[in-house]
Amino acid sequence: MNLPNLALIFVVVVAAIAAIVYMIKKNKNQEIEEAIEVDDKTFTMDKMIKFVKQRLDEITKINLYDIGLSEEELKRRRAKKYELKKALKGCTYGDVNDKKYVKELIYDLLSKEYGVDETNISKAIPFDTPSLLTAQDKFDILIHEYKKTFSYEALTELIKKYNLAALKYVEGESKPCYVITKEEIDDIYEQEQIHLDFPDKLEIVVQRIYQKYKGFSSIDEIRDMNIDGVSGGTSGLPESFLSQVAQTDGDYLKQAMESKIPRACDAIWIFFQGKSIRLAFLSFGTEAELKRVCQNIYKYNNPGQLSDTNGFKINEMKDGSRVVVVRPSMCETWAFFVRKFDVKRATLEQIIKFDGKEETIELLKFLVKGARIIALTGEQGCGKTTMLMAMIENIYETMNLRITETAFELHLRKIYPTRNIVSMRETETISGQDCLDVQKKTDGSVNIIGEVATDPVASWMIQSAQVASKFTLFTHHAKTFPNLVTALRNSMLRAGVFKDEQTAAEQVVQVLNFNIHLVKDFRGRRYIERVTECIPVEEKNEYTFDHRNEKTLEGKFDKFFDNATIFFTKQTNRELYKYHNVLEFADDSYILTNPISPENIRGMRENMNDTDVVAFDAFLERNWGIKPPKLPKYDENGNEIVEQPKTEEKKETAPEVKKVPRPNQPQNANGMKRRPVSNTTGSQSTQKPKTENTTNTQNKPTV
Repeated sequence: MNLPNLALIFVVVVAAIAAIVYMIKKNKNQEIEEAIEVDDKTFTMDKMIKFVKQRLDEITKINLYDIGLSEEELKRRRAKKYELKKALKGCTYGDVNDKKYVKELIYDLLSKEYGVDETNISKAIPFDTPSLLTAQDKFDILIHEYKKTFSYEALTELIKKYNLAALKYVEGESKPCYVITKEEIDDIYEQEQIHLDFPDKLEIVVQRIYQKYKGFSSIDEIRDMNIDGVSGGTSGLPESFLSQVAQTDGDYLKQAMESKIPRACDAIWIFFQGKSIRLAFLSFGTEAELKRVCQNIYKYNNPGQLSDTNGFKINEMKDGSRVVVVRPSMCETWAFFVRKFDVKRATLEQIIKFDGKEETIELLKFLVKGARIIALTGEQGCGKTTMLMAMIENIYETMNLRITETAFELHLRKIYPTRNIVSMRETETISGQDCLDVQKKTDGSVNIIGEVATDPVASWMIQSAQVASKFTLFTHHAKTFPNLVTALRNSMLRAGVFKDEQTAAEQVVQVLNFNIHLVKDFRGRRYIERVTECIPVEEKNEYTFDHRNEKTLEGKFDKFFDNATIFFTKQTNRELYKYHNVLEFADDSYILTNPISPENIRGMRENMNDTDVVAFDAFLERNWGIKPPKLPKYDENGNEIVEQPKTEEKKETAPEVKKVPRPNQPQNANGMKRRPVSNTTGSQSTQKPKTENTTNTQNKPTV
């Protein structure tokens, strides 16, 4: 090897070493940011969002092994990086703890690295100039202040304090509606007279950056509140419609772009205490922002991709909320629906609020403890799922619960972590019928079906109620009790379980004991409209053989046609069941009407423990004057204990005699005479005492 080659190799090696040293130094200094160039747009919202995205991206993608850290520092930085990546992913699922972690990191980046302070923060949101604040700015400030005192009840307290959930007339509308307007938010902000410190201002700015970066845009804070639900994209003009109008009516399009006509991206609604209220002062701003929210809000547990061929998704969020997302071309626009369930407060005492609630609560508790098959019916949003959760509390703890749902909503393990509960749901490859088939082999005592929505689930629910479980609770959307029976009958026919309508209906009424129907009225009140009992009508043999006793042919024909009439009546119009209301809601109060049938009373008492039987008997006697007979008692081996009738001993009444002390009768220390001890054992002696003859004839016994 000649000298030039050696020199060339030396140069290459030195260059490589220099490059490696340079890269190491560069990576070490990678976290030291260059001074930020400050101009008029530096502290605007868009600039700060861009900075936060860039910094978080650098933190999560940096290669820690190239920096040359010590082993201890490497472990610490690696754990921090993993925690951040986990939080950035979890906050889009509705996890409030991950959201809090990400917001704290953004707070530190803005205050320590970006240089946000009291002098420049108003360039993002004009806190110092109230006239420049938008309705959304004022609403964010109000929610921030109320959260300090009321936490996640902030929105509820704000609505109640200013009566925002009342019907009102809006300009351009001829009928009243539930809406919260921009003018109302302006008035409330002016009345509150809120003073903000710099940390408060920065927290509001951080929330705005977070909801545009990783959150759910304008509904991010609203979704966390303890309300019934929130939805978006459910009103206003779709984007596709605007593109069609642009070719024909330019003035209409101009009005829409100036926000005089609401668009789909301007539609934000909340479901509050049974009322759907439109938040007219909030908006997603653009169709793209609404689309971003729809594409992220359903992603918990990887339910699959929302695509044009699969235009909807039903899933739950990290906090147990149910979310439904739809998209074009299945729907005319992007839209989502979040339904929240407050599992901590689902009790009958808090749900049932009108006069007569004490007896109503007792009735519902006894129906559950008595193992009755109960259908909860009513329209959407009337409180069926919440009522079902409250009733489950009264199921005896010795019973195993098996739940089938379309999406996990009940979350009973959070309320009863020590009980034997297994919940299943439908997936793209597993049907509700499959879930119910599996539950037959899991030692379940009580089947709870979140919603009987498909024919196979309805048919199997009837079958399982007959043989597979002790009793069943389920929800349905029927309006009346005959409609419920008809809907379940038709489901069994369509599922191919039966081919005869009458036979299918007979199977339904044999297992359906009670129907609790809930209502949501125009004022948003939710209550139990009725509790209906189903009483199957037993088929009786009404045929006679009287024609044999007739002497004439005409008489025999008359008797024969009587039997024929009975036969065709049973075949065409036989009464399968009767029903009556046990409880009704009238004049804003609950009223107990018809008594429970003897068959259901007997079945309920047989499934209750002794304490509840006594309370149930008192309930029946107090409200309907019914005195059920005593139930038989059983020993540890299951043998009935037969109580022997008590026989009263006939005691002879001794005549009243004046006793004269005998001369030699012993006395006690107090001078009282002691009765001689009887020789009779095991029972009290009935021998008449002997008396001495005295001169006083009045003391002689009368025979």
